[in-house]
Amino acid sequence: MVPRYIKSNKNKSVEWNNAPDIKKRVSTMVSNIGLDWIKKGRVYCFRSRNSKTRAYARIWGLSRIFQLAMDIKPAYVLEVISERFDKLNKNEQDKVLLHELAHIPKTFSGSLLPHIKKGKFKFEDKVHELIKMHKKSV
Repeated sequence: MVPRYIKSNKNKSVEWNNAPDIKKRVSTMVSNIGLDWIKKGRVYCFRSRNSKTRAYARIWGLSRIFQLAMDIKPAYVLEVISERFDKLNKNEQDKVLLHELAHIPKTFSGSLLPHIKKGKFKFEDKVHELIKMHKKSV
């Protein structure tokens, strides 16, 4: 696959490549845990290099306005940051992937669930529940 580039700070370019290994892991997790609202065919996985972020991974949703403009269905892109993510052991990588999947709402609308820590919905509780479910499924 030909890498795609965008200019970043300090004259380095961020490089994105398709990540079929991550796609396979995500697909297996979604099936094993029973996250049936996640449409595996509409989740795309990429590995980036030269990113300036401190994150291990990110998830990107396709907002409603772009869905309407391009007449396409909701989709998500899960990006793993190679310099950080690839150094983690498999268990820690799985936790990162589950954290990113937890951002996908049950409506699979293209929007993202935020990191809310107060009130009825606690994002980290959802992440911990997914991790527990994943451990049982392996």
